Amino acid sequence: MSTVIEPMTASPTAIDGLWQVTTKAVTDDRGTVREFFRTSGFAELGLPVPDRWSQVNMTWTRGGGIRGLHGEAMTKLVGVAHGEAFGVYLDTRPGSATRGALVTVPLTVGVQVLVPEGVCNGFQAVSSGGCQYLYCFDAEWAPGMAGTAVTPLDPDLAIDWPITPNPDDPAMVSAKDAAAPRFAEL
Repeated sequence: MSTVIEPMTASPTAIDGLWQVTTKAVTDDRGTVREFFRTSGFAELGLPVPDRWSQVNMTWTRGGGIRGLHGEAMTKLVGVAHGEAFGVYLDTRPGSATRGALVTVPLTVGVQVLVPEGVCNGFQAVSSGGCQYLYCFDAEWAPGMAGTAVTPLDPDLAIDWPITPNPDDPAMVSAKDAAAPRFAEL
């Protein structure tokens, strides 16, 4: 097999400042190397580049589990390192031209989302073996930091979760996320 190089691409979404990114990948007989983040790659595509990533987290979430919707005062780059997830993004920023817009993105290895400050991020692990979800933050998370949360079970948002959530099952939705306010209550 010869070496195959897939270039990095980026597409805007219906939320102002939210970008779907496909990573650069180099594949040969041994496997694939992906660039999760490269400053020059983001800059060449006109994407905002944080001064630095201050914190990187990886979660493992069992199949059907939902995390979010959380919109902290930080920019995030998110994607999966293993498995698949259904990403959900909600613009809750006051004064935003796209406030209230909801975008969903099927997340597989190599597909990322650049999430601007104040846009809520959430996901559901859709792989039977769960997924490993990677977050890069441009600021360190701290308890009580500025931001907002919206329940992922908000009926007005009508999110079409691939695996129907059971609000009484803590393995699917945490009590904290289930009790978060509805978007209309913000």
